[in-house]
Amino acid sequence: MKESINPNAGQHFKRRKTLTTEEYVKGILGGNRVILSRAITLIESTRSDHYQKAQEIIAACLPHAGKSVRIGITGTPGVGKSTFIEALGTHITQATHQLAVLAIDPTSQMTRGSILGDKTRMASLSSNEKAFIRPSPAGDSLGGVARKTRETIILCEAAGYDVILVETVGVGQSETAVHSMVDFFLLLLLPGAGDELQGIKRGIVEMADLIAVNKADGDKIKLAKQAKSEYRNALHLYPPKASGWTPKVLTCSALEKTGIQDIWMTILNYKKETEQSSFWMSKRQEQAKFWLYETIKNQLHQQFFSHKLIKNKIENIETAVVNGRQSPFKAAEELLQLFTSRPLDQ
Repeated sequence: MKESINPNAGQHFKRRKTLTTEEYVKGILGGNRVILSRAITLIESTRSDHYQKAQEIIAACLPHAGKSVRIGITGTPGVGKSTFIEALGTHITQATHQLAVLAIDPTSQMTRGSILGDKTRMASLSSNEKAFIRPSPAGDSLGGVARKTRETIILCEAAGYDVILVETVGVGQSETAVHSMVDFFLLLLLPGAGDELQGIKRGIVEMADLIAVNKADGDKIKLAKQAKSEYRNALHLYPPKASGWTPKVLTCSALEKTGIQDIWMTILNYKKETEQSSFWMSKRQEQAKFWLYETIKNQLHQQFFSHKLIKNKIENIETAVVNGRQSPFKAAEELLQLFTSRPLDQ
């Protein structure tokens, strides 16, 4: 029999006792990172007993949450997101804030996106006592990953993290999911790409409260200033935001750490303005309502397709629809009646 690579592994698992809900909550409120990480793992688990305990923990932490600034960050490939997040995160922690960095990545089962490299690319931030970096689980369901990220935000806030950065690792609809759980949305772009906005979905640009032109250093400073002017002109073509906020365009160099303070001050100014207009709170309330109905839809979807009678019938009904023997509308009605007329465990 081969020896274990880590002879102490068994001892480690023996020491890892099961915690009660009260122990989890006490540890989270006390800022214990290990317990916070274990609680997030419960949130990410697909086991029903883990789900129940996670919901109890979230419910207990909820009164202690909601006091952070939630910032969404997205950007085009090669824009230097990890370097930017480390530079901004370092600046934020130096300003006496506690920072949590989370990621949404529903796209990669194999590599789990770029976030696994963040411990090396964000070497300084990952060793910062005031920062907590947590990757998202990769999975097929964007809604599921996004919901778990939103629940993770609650635990991080209860643990005392007053600034939350939510990064989009995947591409596509992940930006919309991030926008539905943050207060401020930052779009990171490159200099020297005058028509770059043409290649970005209009909705993503409309969501942006700030466009930051990164890599404004060396021989790219002139290009960055030009891009800043072009992006600012392009934003005038978009309708006014409900917040009353006029989106800003700034340049920065995450590598040289220039322009980072201006970006942070812009975020704080946004917070001040939208709090005064009551938009900050009304947006939070709309987001909470959105996730109520989103969770109902996700749960119903899961229960429908795991229903025993549905699983037994759906393949034949699908074949009938594909072959034109039954209309998709009548087939859907039949399946829904089957779903609602029998207990879920049948």
